[in-house]
Amino acid sequence: MKVLATYSIKGGVGKTTSAVNLAREAAIGGGRVLVWDLDPQGAATFFFRIRPKVKGGTERLVSSKGDLVEHVRASDIPGVHVIPADFSLRHLDLHLDGRKRSTERLASLLTGLKGRYDVAFLDCPPSISLASESVFGAADALLVPVIPTTLSSRTLHQLSEFLETQDSPPALLPYFSMVDGRKNLHRNVMAALREEWPHLLPTSVPNASVIERMGPERAPVATFAPSTPATRAFRDLWAEVAVRLWG
Repeated sequence: MKVLATYSIKGGVGKTTSAVNLAREAAIGGGRVLVWDLDPQGAATFFFRIRPKVKGGTERLVSSKGDLVEHVRASDIPGVHVIPADFSLRHLDLHLDGRKRSTERLASLLTGLKGRYDVAFLDCPPSISLASESVFGAADALLVPVIPTTLSSRTLHQLSEFLETQDSPPALLPYFSMVDGRKNLHRNVMAALREEWPHLLPTSVPNASVIERMGPERAPVATFAPSTPATRAFRDLWAEVAVRLWG
């Protein structure tokens, strides 16, 4: 099982929309897919129409008695299962801090599910914290959406510099998100970053109103707008990620 984390230090860059849509694309391609919502806001849980409830709370989940199997729920998307979030996840750092080998805890929880799924998406809250380090210990790769603005590109540099201090960091797979090609700033930042980061994934996710419709529809874009540029972008992005993971 490959583990991918949709992650960014900065919020509002499209992490959850990417996780939900890429999970759908992976499942449509025949994959057995798990989405673990680690954000206390529970947006991925909401999009997949799952009740936002962690049985026993996050403290029990990360304890020695914790087990992910009992938390797995089926979604409306065939092939996609979800581990939901609730507001108890706001204390994830505190509960991890009280454990030995805390940065390995999420990886150990996922171990029991490895034979059941081909790929797991960890949808992460924006932060750089102990929980983040536990995510880094569990993930094979970080999918990092980058809005083509100065502050968003700055956080990509900060993340890269932090990962360089780690012993076995996950692969870094950045891509442009919420792109508006009409803006000079977006075009200029994209050109500069592509020159600096040649390994940026080629596909860019547009800033499209159809993606905002995921809220009222509570579904991936492809389920209600299959022929739009946004749907094609997520399909192409997943194909690029799959090549990086499996060759």
